Formats: sequence, C-alpha cells, structure tokens
Amino acid sequence: MSNEIDLDARPVKTRKPWFLSLIGLLTMGGMIAMPFIAGEPGGDEMPDIVRYFGHFHPVILHLPIGIFVLVLFQELIAMFSRHKSARSIVPMFLGSASAVVAVILGFLLYQGGGFEGSELAEDHLWGGTIFACVAVFTFIVRAWTLSPTATQAPFRVFLLASVGVMSYASHDGASITHGKGYLTEYAPDSIRKLLGMEPKEKKEEKVVKPLEEQIVYVDIIQPILNKSCVKCHREEKSKGKFRMDTFELLVKGGKEGDGIEPGNALDSNIIFRAELPEDDDEHMPPEGKKDIEDHELLVVKWWIDQGADPLIKVGELELTDEIRDAIGKLDLTISPESEVEKEESDNPSDELLKTVTELGSEFPGGLTFESQESSNLTFTGVSLRKNLTDENFAKLGSVIHKMVSVDLSATGITDRSVALLAPAESLRMIRLNETGITDASIDTLVKLQNLESVNLFGTKVTDEGVKKLSALPNLKRLYLWQTDVSEEAITDLQKALPEVEIVTGI
Repeated sequence: MSNEIDLDARPVKTRKPWFLSLIGLLTMGGMIAMPFIAGEPGGDEMPDIVRYFGHFHPVILHLPIGIFVLVLFQELIAMFSRHKSARSIVPMFLGSASAVVAVILGFLLYQGGGFEGSELAEDHLWGGTIFACVAVFTFIVRAWTLSPTATQAPFRVFLLASVGVMSYASHDGASITHGKGYLTEYAPDSIRKLLGMEPKEKKEEKVVKPLEEQIVYVDIIQPILNKSCVKCHREEKSKGKFRMDTFELLVKGGKEGDGIEPGNALDSNIIFRAELPEDDDEHMPPEGKKDIEDHELLVVKWWIDQGADPLIKVGELELTDEIRDAIGKLDLTISPESEVEKEESDNPSDELLKTVTELGSEFPGGLTFESQESSNLTFTGVSLRKNLTDENFAKLGSVIHKMVSVDLSATGITDRSVALLAPAESLRMIRLNETGITDASIDTLVKLQNLESVNLFGTKVTDEGVKKLSALPNLKRLYLWQTDVSEEAITDLQKALPEVEIVTGI
C-alpha cells in the first residue's frame, strides 16, 4: 500500500470575496443616498461641469444594457444545452461598473437638465438607481459563485431580476426622450394584451375641418408647438421650468417670465427667442433641433397679435391672404373621433340650436358648441369684462347644464353666478380669476365632479374654502395666485391631491 498523498485531490483553498462585497454594498448605499443628499434639481443654476458630464448619460447607458443582455443570453444557452456556464467575473464587473457610471451621469443630467417637477424623470432616476444596485448585487453573487461546485441558481435569479428592472427603467428613459408610449406605440395586439394594454385602434382616414371652423389654438397653434417646442417643454421635461403643452402653462411661462403676451407678439418670449440668430445661445429651438418654419412662426405671431384666445375660431379673426397662404402650408388634418366617442356624441337638437342662436345676440362670440357633432357648450365672457354681471349671466340658465367649459375671467360676476352652474355636471374647466367670488362658490364647485381645471387667481378664497377642493376626483390643475390661501393650506392640499398641479406663481 502506498503512503503517498495525492496532492491534486486536496481541496484548494480560495479567498472569499469579502472586500469586493463590502465595496459593492457601499456603492449601492452611495447611489441610494445621492438624491437625498443633493435635494431638488437645480436646472440652469447648476455649474456647467455638472451639465457637461450629465450629457454623457445617453452614451454610457447602452454599455450595461448590452452586457447584461449578452450575459443573460449566455446563461440561457447554458441552462438549455450541454454548455457550461461561463464563470467569469469580468463581464459582470464591466456591466455593474458601467451601470453605476450611467446612474451617476444620469443623476447629473437630472440635476441640470430641466426635469424639475417631472414625475416620469424622477421615476426613471429611481428605476435606473435600483437597476444599478441590483446589478452590483448580482456582481457580488457572481463573485461568490465562481467555484466549479457552486450552484448557479442565485446568480441566475439576480441576473434575470437585473434585466427586468433594466427593461422598466429603459422604458421610462425612452418615454422621456421620445414621448410616452414610444416603445409600445407599434406593439401588435398580442403583445399589448400581455402588457395589460387596450388593443390598438384601427387607423381611419383623416378628415379636414373647413378653415373658418378651425379653433386656432387647438387645431393650428398647438400642432405647430408640438412639432418644434413641446418635446423639450412638456410634463416629462420642462426646460427652464417652462411647459408649452397646455394653453395655461404656455401663457404662464417659466424662469424667464410669461411665455406669450396676448396682443403683442414681438414682446412675447417664445417669439423673441425664435427670431434670435441661429448662432445665439438663447435661440430656440436649440442647435441640432429643427427650427420652426417661417410660415409657422408667422401664424403663431398672427394669433398672438389677435389676442391669443384659446377658444376663438379662424372665421372670427381677421384673415389676410398672407395668413391664409401660411395656414395652407400647414398639415391641418385631424383624426376622426373613435367609435366609442361617436356613440357617446350627440348632435344638438333644433331647439338647442335655436336657443344658442338667440343667446348669441346677447353674448356675441361667447357661447359656442364644443364641436360640430356635440351638443356640449363652451362659454367665455372675457370680451364683456365687467359688463358681464350676475343678472346677465342668469340669462344663460336654460343652457348651463350643457356647458363643459366656462371662462368668467375678470368679469363682474359673484358667488350668485357660480351657484347657477350647479346643473353643469359635465363641466371640465372653469376660470373665475379676478372676479368677486368667495369661499361660497367652492361649495358649488365641489359638486361638479368632472372638473379638471379651476382658476381662482386674484379671488378672495381662503384656506377654509380651498381645502374642500380635495373632494374633486378628476382635478388636474388649480390656480391660486394672489389669493388669501396660506402656504400651509396649499401644502396640505397638495398632500391630499398629489397628482394635481397647483400653480401659485412662486
């Protein structure tokens, strides 16, 4: 019997990756703490060096995506074939390290990229951070499972989790860059069903409204802004704290003041910036973006000079041959209503048509139908100003129940007129700014459950009245400039309505 010892049979002592694990955990903690330490994004106030490095985020983020997809592909081959798992730590180190770098650069971009107030950008920030943390933890697990005898199940579980979180964060990133639904826009119905989405609507031929019936802002101006401006000035990304995706926010402007000055195009910020030389740093759109075309700019200036009314139609404004030609160069096609909307639409009755026509002499241009196929009404008393009193408004009593939009800005109405709106159950927007209404009007507004936008700027409403607005389930925007509402009440209301944009002018 031989007493020789088989040296190759002795177990090989391997060093445990404690140091790598500690560094990885500290890195995860640092990434999670980063947003809390830095606070709210600073936008244009951030140093140029922060904004410079932040712009490398879209370049680096593709590295971890490619590496993790490749490693997952290799593991799937190993699981379903005779190939052995490639137990190398290098790919996971490169993948997790590049994920950490991408998160840091993304955080710098978030701090200086004009994403203030964007829930989607914040979700993407945290989605990317969670992905990087899971990626680092997967790297740690890889380090502990390099032994030929170690099971690969934990590594594969965390690898799959990493790719899952990465996919979610990537979807948010694509939505910020290209708009919501970018990755799912052309998904076939089978995939949409798996994602819990509604089937894609069938394409229908587009129809064109007669020019005189076009609502200038909705059908002409907003499409121009969508094409050249809204990509950088919307909910997901508001450069300079300026959004241009709604009329109210377009007028409000951003850090540089009002966006437009109704009646004066030359003094409107969006026109001033658009007409700067293209090599000027303040020129908009910025270098690399498609400029607004001359005929488009001419139409926007025409609308602003004519008063920038969001509800007025082309036929109600002075239309020169030059403007007509400019509008003719635009694509004014609109999609028809969906089948569901068609079923729900109701053409106005002869009696309603007659009533609206008769009231038209009392309120010229003030009372109109929402569309040709709808019996819903919109009303604006802005042109009447203080001549619109409670007594005058009461004459609309027979049609108030059909109203979906009411603009009583700077008129002479009081709480008595607002009380008359109680039957308007479909009312979605109301402007009461600079009127004599008080908290008494809030009691009427809270009964109108379909309200989405309420403007109380310059009124006498107080904390006691405004807190009742938390009962409105569909409210999206609330304007409280120059009111007696305290900051504490606004804070409490924002907590009660976290999805509502409360505009205070601050």
